[in-house]
Amino acid sequence: MSLKFSLCFALICTVAACGRMDHFGKPPSFTPTEDTDENRAMYDPGLPLVAEPDRPVDRASLWSGGQRSLLGDRRAMKRGDILTVVIEIDDEAQISNSTSRSRNGSEDLAIPDLFGIPQRIDEDLPEGASMDNAVGINQSSSSGGDGSVSRREELTLRIAASVTQVLPNGVLAIQGSQEVRVNFELRELLVQGFVRPEDISRQNEITYDKIASARISYGGRGQITDVQQPRYGQQALDMILPF
Repeated sequence: MSLKFSLCFALICTVAACGRMDHFGKPPSFTPTEDTDENRAMYDPGLPLVAEPDRPVDRASLWSGGQRSLLGDRRAMKRGDILTVVIEIDDEAQISNSTSRSRNGSEDLAIPDLFGIPQRIDEDLPEGASMDNAVGINQSSSSGGDGSVSRREELTLRIAASVTQVLPNGVLAIQGSQEVRVNFELRELLVQGFVRPEDISRQNEITYDKIASARISYGGRGQITDVQQPRYGQQALDMILPF
């Protein structure tokens, strides 16, 4: 039994350490860009929603409506196109709650005459004991609570995202990632969601508040992040211990 426990413990420790072995004695590695949703969208743009006639004259004209023309619409509109997501978060919230409750209660139960039963019982009770006041209950309870929340978030970022899918209703599914490595710490920004083509500006930009089902993540990995996080054993004990 002890051998099995030792093997299981060694296996858990090995799996827990695998995430940190990537930057053991070296900077953390970048996430490969091959075989990602953005990469596949650029290699496979998909079928056009509207059939366009193949006319060489239109290709050479300055007045054609294509994206590459001088006056064409350069906004992202099909799978594989790239647009800029502007993230400007400046939120502040303050919440304060206070509750107070108190209650006092007192109950006395006396049965001096109940078919003579108390008098008969008193004969068998020790000296000084009596059934005149059979039951007495006193209780007092009080509770108070104070709670407050103060939050301030400010984040300003710009990231290029790719159109990974054009949904049947014309909405664009976008996804973007950005990684910046400074010394032994890697900062990564991830964004994904759904946008309407008409919400994209003429500068081919869209703000984060116009992204439906937005998923924005700004974090990192590296030596500093490892020190800031509790050990896996401590996290496990925090979930198990009731106190």
